[in-house]
Formats: sequence, C-alpha cells, structure tokens
Amino acid sequence: MNTIEWTPELRFVVAFALGFLVGLERESASNERKFQYFAGVRTFTIISLYGFGCAWLHTINVSLALPIGMASVAALSVAGYIAKLRDGRMGATSEVAVFLTFITGALTVLTDVWVAMSLGIISTIILSEKGDIETFVDKLERSEFLAVLKLLLVTVIILPVLPNQEYTQFKLNPTRIWQIVIMVSTIGFIGYFLTKKFGSKLGMWLSGLLGGIVSSTAVTIATARIAQKDITQHGNALEASLLASSVMYLRILVLIWLINPVFVQFLWWKMVLLSLIGGLMLIGVKHHHKVEDSSAVTTLQNPFEIRPSMMFAAFFVGISVITLLAQQAFGSTGLLILSAITGITDIDPFILSLVHQTVSVEPVFVSAILIAAMSNTLVKGIYFAVITKQHQGNILMRYGLWTLLHLPFIFIF
Repeated sequence: MNTIEWTPELRFVVAFALGFLVGLERESASNERKFQYFAGVRTFTIISLYGFGCAWLHTINVSLALPIGMASVAALSVAGYIAKLRDGRMGATSEVAVFLTFITGALTVLTDVWVAMSLGIISTIILSEKGDIETFVDKLERSEFLAVLKLLLVTVIILPVLPNQEYTQFKLNPTRIWQIVIMVSTIGFIGYFLTKKFGSKLGMWLSGLLGGIVSSTAVTIATARIAQKDITQHGNALEASLLASSVMYLRILVLIWLINPVFVQFLWWKMVLLSLIGGLMLIGVKHHHKVEDSSAVTTLQNPFEIRPSMMFAAFFVGISVITLLAQQAFGSTGLLILSAITGITDIDPFILSLVHQTVSVEPVFVSAILIAAMSNTLVKGIYFAVITKQHQGNILMRYGLWTLLHLPFIFIF
C-alpha cells in the first residue's frame, strides 16, 4: 500500500476538517443545552485555518507570525471566558478548545499530520462525552483512583530502577519477578473493575464469571457465605463458585502464555477441557432466583494495592526457592508433593515460578501444574461445603468428580 504524500493542499484540507469537526460538536452541544457558546462551527473552522496560516508564515521565515497568532487566540479565549463569568456561567472548556484548535491547525503544517489529527479527534471525543466522563468520575471511588496511581508507580517508577540480572543460585531476577507481579495484578485489576461494573447489575452468575479473573478462591468463600446466610441463594452461589473455578484454568493458561509460551502447546487443550468440565458441573444445579444485588459477591480485594503486590512478590520468591530446593532434595516426587500442598492456598505463585524457572518442558512440570490446579479445585469444594453446611453431598460430588477428571490429563503428556 502506498504511503500518502501529505502535500500542502492535503494538510490544508485536514486543518479545515479538524476545525469543522470540533466546531460541529460545540454547536450541536450548544443547541442541546439551550445556551450559546461563544464559538461555533464557523469560528472553530476559521481558527484552525488561522493556525494553519500562521504556521505557514512561520515556515517562510515570518518568525513572529506564530507567537502573535497564539497570543491573539489566547486573548480571544480570555475575553470569551470573562463574558461567560459576567453571565454567571462557569467552565472554560470551549475557550481552551479554541486555543487547542489553533494549535491543531498549526501542527498540520509543522509536524506529522497524525499528531494534528490525533489532537483534533481526541479533543472532539472528550468534548462530546462530557456526561459520561462526569458520571464516571462520580462513581469512581477514591481507593480505586489511588490504586490506578499505584499501578503507575509500580510500572513507571519502580520497574525501570530494578536490576535486570540474576542473583543467587536460585537465579532470582528482580526485574523479571516484578514484571510477573505487575502482569498478575493487572489481569486481576481488570477483573476487579469488570466485577464492580457488571456484577451487581447482571447477578451472581456474572460476578462469579468475572471474579474468577481475580481469585476463584475468594469468590468461592464469598458466595459460600451468601449461601450460608440465605439458603434460597444456595444454587446461585454454587453456580458462581463453579464458574469462577472454571475461569481459573483459562486465567492460568493466559499467564503461562505471557511468561513462558513453550508450556502452552502441552497445556492449552488440557486447561480448556478442564474449564469446560467445570462448566458441565453447572448442569442440574438448583437455584431459586437471580439475586437483584450481588454486591456482596464483589468482596474481592483490589489487586493493585501495594501491600498485596508486595506479598505476592514475597510469596513468589519464597515458592521459587522452595520449588528448586524440593527438586534438588527429593527430585520429581518432591515437586509433585509440593504442587499438591500449594493447592490449599493460592496456586498462581507456584505455577508461575515453575514456568518462569524452566527452560525446557518436561512431563513432571506439566503434571505439577495440573496437580496444583486439581488440589485447588478440591479444596474450594471443601471450603464451600464446610461454610454453607447445606447440600454438602451434592457439592462434594460435583467438585470431587471434577477433581477425579484431572487424573487422565496428569498422566498424558
């Protein structure tokens, strides 16, 4: 495909179109809100072309054209803002948009056209989505906003300063370890926000499905407590727990693919089938009705708090060391026993440390991953049965059958 040659004529058209686009949005918003902004389609279009003209003069050595143009547009924006204040109205969005439109028109001459087009289109989107942005800000909790800042802290500030080399006989690489922490937390972070946004609207079923991206064990405990308090929600709670556990296999598969794709060819079909088997365990679950508000299910801890991230990093390092020591001391048997034990808590650190340390895939490593998943599935069934104290035979039958169906996959490489 031939690259577009951005001639002066095409750049002029882009400046015209971007100014017209912003002006069209401002004028339509003016008509919708029943009051007049100080600039509409024609004014914004002219201002963009004014920026184009000033930038053109700048390229032919009229050095003061661009700063004088910017100063005059700034003066126009200030005048418009003062007039607005006299009318008792607040906000300087349109005035700032006027100044930005001038710059956008100038950039069509001075730099790559994509810069001007990006500014013009994105600014128009921001202007048109005023209501949605304000609604989002109103609903955003301060703790979640701080979590986003912490995400930026651990990725933009902490990660670049960590040494990217291996230490000790256990080959611990601080940069690689922190990348894994960020990866796991980010996937959990996305699941947390999806659960917060959709869980209470679409019921416990979707809360379990999305919550499995964060922690299937946490979902199991949370839903079991709901069933314990309200027996009519037992079926819904069990359904959510099974769904969260099914999603766990897909989440682990994605994480393994991101860290060491070599494992995927030996695991993908097994993980997918085990996830589907979990879905089949939903058949015949009796539930009375969908809950109208499942906010109680979303008791998941925000995964991008600093403390959980640090704890995961420490747990990951500890499991990495223990795994290597178990292999050295007891060989494959020790590794398989350790994999079964780790299923009692969180299996992510164990599985990720295993695939992180391994260069070549051996049957024992694949078996260890599946045993850890099997152990965790059985433990979640026990958790649910013990907490609810209702229909324990039905619960253990479903989780027990699911656990047993892991065995063929463990012995097939």
